[in-house]
Amino acid sequence: MGVTPLVVKQKEFSTRFRGFDVQEVDAFLEDVGRELESQDQTIEALKQEKHRLELENQGYRKREDSMKNAMIQSQKVLDHMKENAKKSAEVVIANAEVEAEKILSRAHKRLSQLHSDITELKRQRIQLEMQISSVLESHSKLLEMTKEENKAADESDGALKFIRQA
Repeated sequence: MGVTPLVVKQKEFSTRFRGFDVQEVDAFLEDVGRELESQDQTIEALKQEKHRLELENQGYRKREDSMKNAMIQSQKVLDHMKENAKKSAEVVIANAEVEAEKILSRAHKRLSQLHSDITELKRQRIQLEMQISSVLESHSKLLEMTKEENKAADESDGALKFIRQA
């Protein structure tokens, strides 16, 4: 049987000759009972406080776990976003390189066409120079011939005048 405040308060001792003062023993037992009752209340209050703190601690642990999970998920999302950004950048760079190659290819084709055009223009210039030179030469010959004919005509006109005057 456990010692409880009620047991202490109701405990009766047998009296013997020359025993303890009954009133003093009863008063002491009453004091011990009150003290045990106070101790029991304190223990009960501490148990309740312990239980409350354990529940509170459980709540904090759950929140901590939730925060850890949220941080892990955030890190995963961040890593995923970085990976997507890296892939997007690679795609953009690849597209830019392809576009640059196209532009460069068009520029080379245009340059080649310009070289061909320049060569053709040079050929046409030479041909035109030759034609102009030929026309000038033939006009020069015609002019010479015309001069000779005019000279001969002038001489024959002079001879005719001379013959007419005579």
